[in-house]
Amino acid sequence: MSGSNSSSPAAAEPGLLEQPLGLTVHSLPRPQEAAVADEQRTRRGRRNMLLMALVCAAPVIASYFTYYVVRPEGRRSYGELIEPQRPLPSITGTTLDGRPVGLPSLQGQWLLVSVAGGACDAQCERHLYLQRQLREGLGKDKDRLDWVWLVPDDAPVRAALQPALQQATVLRVDAAQLARWLAPAPGRQLSDHLYVVDPRGHWMMRFPPGDDMDAATKVRKDLGRLMRASAGWDKPGRAN
Repeated sequence: MSGSNSSSPAAAEPGLLEQPLGLTVHSLPRPQEAAVADEQRTRRGRRNMLLMALVCAAPVIASYFTYYVVRPEGRRSYGELIEPQRPLPSITGTTLDGRPVGLPSLQGQWLLVSVAGGACDAQCERHLYLQRQLREGLGKDKDRLDWVWLVPDDAPVRAALQPALQQATVLRVDAAQLARWLAPAPGRQLSDHLYVVDPRGHWMMRFPPGDDMDAATKVRKDLGRLMRASAGWDKPGRAN
């Protein structure tokens, strides 16, 4: 058409079409590289979980290491340490009023245990009195320890004795089953000793026979050291 002055863009910009079109292509990871990366992430995750478990268990490990291993001369325990420790057995005892109680349910507290028949002779009475006094002597830590009397026979407990047992756990248990868990020192009887069970339910200490004040003082010191060594992880009461 006459008078038209239009022109194409190519004509206006010479060489535009000759320039190549540039595209950026991102390379994809090869299958082998992806597998290696996944394995590395898995290893890091496992390491982190292991570190977390060690951090949580550190107070328990440290307290037991301190008590059982790092004991300077002159600070040896009066009680005999039991190796290997023996867990609470699956024994069902009965309270004095006939209610069934499984021994494993006592787990979660330190236990100071005595063993004697229901007739409770003079030695039995001394042990029960000592157990109560030792617990009270722990002061603010007394709620971390229960005193337990295990009765391996059917003899009735005197009515006059029962009011003094209100804070105790008294259970009748089968004598044969009990003897497969607790054991006296050679030449002794079960009723001669006091026994310590830790909050995890392991019998771990046996005190030698002794009725004098010196023996009672040594038992109290051992219990005090146990309370201090476990203070970082053991709290009063049982978990529900």
